[in-house]
Amino acid sequence: MTTAQPTRPVTVPPAVRASALAAWQLVEDARNRAPERRRRGSMRSRVLVQRAVADRRAERARQTG
Repeated sequence: MTTAQPTRPVTVPPAVRASALAAWQLVEDARNRAPERRRRGSMRSRVLVQRAVADRRAERARQTG
């Protein structure tokens, strides 16, 4: 068969299609909710905020003592 020839449509029972979609959705939900999987952007912004807080504390400590 060449790419110019049409293919036969795949006939899949609706129950199989629905369960495959449900399984895929479960996997996606688990990926999004896993605590160890954070986006890089959020990790970067968290580090920047932590640095800013540390800098402010250090500056306050220098001014008072």
